[in-house]
Amino acid sequence: MDDHHHNPISRKDFLSKATLGLGAISLASLINPMHAFGNSFNSYIGQGPHFAPKAKRVIFLNMIGAPSQLDLFDYKPILTKMHGVELPDSVMGDRVTATVAAQASKPIVRPIYNFKQHGNSGMWMSDLMPYMSQITDELCMINSMHTESVQHEPAQMFTHTGSEIPGRPTMGAWISYGLGSENENLPNYIALMTKGNEGGSSRLLSSGFLPAEYQGVQFRSGKNPVLFLNNPPGVTEEIRREQLNHLQKLQEQNLNTWDDPAIKAKMSQYEMAFRMQTSVPEVMNTDGEPEHVYTLYGEDSKKPGTFASNCLLARRLAERGVRFIQIYHGDWDHHSNLPRQIPKRCKEVDQASAALIMDLKQRGLLEDTLVVWGGEFGRTSFSQGQLTKDNFGRDHHPDAYTMLMAGAGVKKGLTYGATDDFGYHITENKVHVHDLNATILHLLGLDHEKLNYKYQGRRFRLTDVHGNVVKDILS
Repeated sequence: MDDHHHNPISRKDFLSKATLGLGAISLASLINPMHAFGNSFNSYIGQGPHFAPKAKRVIFLNMIGAPSQLDLFDYKPILTKMHGVELPDSVMGDRVTATVAAQASKPIVRPIYNFKQHGNSGMWMSDLMPYMSQITDELCMINSMHTESVQHEPAQMFTHTGSEIPGRPTMGAWISYGLGSENENLPNYIALMTKGNEGGSSRLLSSGFLPAEYQGVQFRSGKNPVLFLNNPPGVTEEIRREQLNHLQKLQEQNLNTWDDPAIKAKMSQYEMAFRMQTSVPEVMNTDGEPEHVYTLYGEDSKKPGTFASNCLLARRLAERGVRFIQIYHGDWDHHSNLPRQIPKRCKEVDQASAALIMDLKQRGLLEDTLVVWGGEFGRTSFSQGQLTKDNFGRDHHPDAYTMLMAGAGVKKGLTYGATDDFGYHITENKVHVHDLNATILHLLGLDHEKLNYKYQGRRFRLTDVHGNVVKDILS
């Protein structure tokens, strides 16, 4: 057999010498579309911000299941006055779930706790959030959010990837790709799950068609925060380093032969894992935190895996330059039994959410950290199912809901946007998910229209072909 059958040629040689020409490229894209073009046709490859940023990092407190904005943030007195009365047909929209569409009666239901105005701004907030109520002058409350899907997972995907269909890069991956890292010993994109109440899907951490090094890394509670990170018995740090050095040489040979970006990504991941063997135990160990910090975040902050503990970890990760930190907290999907369930969820997150913002502020980190709080859509102003004296539920509602922001570049004490008397339709300053994501990128110094990646012949971006920066909320 001829020697050339044993020695594969590089892409450069193939493109310059092969007679198949562009037809071969088309074939390659069908066989392995993610690697056919590599990065050579991409206009933006993690070169830093497009303009001076206000924020260096994002902490996204993700309430999976969709909290009821009408019980927490968007105060509507008419719901109390008309409690039990049928929602007028003129108010109902077309986008409802099949369950609600088949529901003959749609009685209006009041919020279960009182609302009060707080701070110098007079921001309305429910008594369910006593700690967040104390820091309203640090918050920007957007009451005019709207989204595309009426179902959970597509809406969650849309919030974080700009598409209801899985497979696109998530926000954290885009930010990592666009800005690069400030800490070479920790991943740029880290997710923390509330133990026993995780919510969400691992697909929400995906780098999609971006190189694999931009994938989100989940940190777990317990002795092994990152699975398979520790060396097996009998393998020392020196042995592992020697193994990686030999592997590096082999991968460099393959890279010179194939020029495949996946090889570079894998090499990068191996090296990061080696460095994380030291950095992860250090950042996860909160024993050195003073007692007043635990008091600030609440007693749960001493219990690994709780939302409070994760908020404390988020501050520690922010201190170490991690770009995108996401905390998932689930079980906000209250189709029934809302009066019993939503107080529990609020108690789990309220104190720690406020503590994180104030802790960042005290340390000078809130000046360049953006905190985002919210779910994937809102809830209806009428009861799902039967309304009884002490029980009811609320169904999904994508046409109006609330998100909170605080920190770098965002106006303080601002309530932005408005809904109708029933909290059902937006009447002022609509903010679409694409607009929110464009604004987050803008605060990081990234132009959402320029941060793109060419894949399968099309330039993709987080905001698809939509999105406008919400300049009214910028400080």
